[in-house]
Amino acid sequence: MVDSVSQNVDLASESTWSPREVELLEVTLQLLQENGYDRLTVDAVAATARASKATVYRRWPSKAELVLAAFTEGIRQVAVAPETGTLRGDLVRLGELVCEQIGQHAGTLRAVLVEVSRNPALNEVMQQQFVDQRKSLMLEILGEAAARGEIEAAAVDEDLWDVLPGYLIFRALVSGRAPTARTVANLVDNVILPGLTRDMDS
Repeated sequence: MVDSVSQNVDLASESTWSPREVELLEVTLQLLQENGYDRLTVDAVAATARASKATVYRRWPSKAELVLAAFTEGIRQVAVAPETGTLRGDLVRLGELVCEQIGQHAGTLRAVLVEVSRNPALNEVMQQQFVDQRKSLMLEILGEAAARGEIEAAAVDEDLWDVLPGYLIFRALVSGRAPTARTVANLVDNVILPGLTRDMDS
């Protein structure tokens, strides 16, 4: 199981989905949104996509791996750094994209988090396909801001990269309060930017 999971990580990290595989992942997301994780079956995915079960299982040996791949593909646009020209603009745009994706895929994300907690091998996939990529994205945004002179290089702290996405996901999934554009702006303006520019202001 671990070997097959690791292989999937390597392939996914290179964005090597074929057009047919992308179609299968899109069908999976559609069925997840309609039926939820528990009622999703590989049979239904194969039938809807007019593919054989063997084709699906050959690429994703378990339903959990299929769902995680579909989720990762579905939020791929969030893994691309915004280019607004300012740190505030990049952070606000990223936060808005996270909010949009949470709204579309909240049920899928809940299911993925449950499965990850049960399956160490799947947790490894989650770390490499989702968490590590988003960490790199945030550090890229902060690094570019430092290069522009908006923040000190020392402010690019790997320990704080997940404040923005982490809070928005927590608020939506745990507290049940959907974050809004105002939520993002308040978080950026009152928490993140003051923390990043504190040394420059002193």
